[in-house]
Amino acid sequence: MTDLEYLDHAEAALQTIEMACDRINDETDADVDNQRTGGMITLTFADCSQIIINLQKPLQEIWMAARAGGFHYRYNQGQWTDTKDGSLLFEELSRYASAQAGQPLVFNPPA
Repeated sequence: MTDLEYLDHAEAALQTIEMACDRINDETDADVDNQRTGGMITLTFADCSQIIINLQKPLQEIWMAARAGGFHYRYNQGQWTDTKDGSLLFEELSRYASAQAGQPLVFNPPA
């Protein structure tokens, strides 16, 4: 994958996460604050815990840090997959965000 292709896919993922936070805040009482600085999004939950998602351009990866640990994802066959176990970024983000928010939250991949 070229650097430009990586950036296109990675930017689509970050924009999708931002839009999902807006939707979650409109439709639930989860109160997920999202702040973006360049290639990094910080999600802050009501209990002050955070999930940080950031681009790792030299490696063409997206990294996510949550209470559960740190995870690395690479774009593979149209999905961001964990480099260790093959789990999917948006499924894992939903799982960890739900745990930290104390209620079910859904983050869907870009269409």
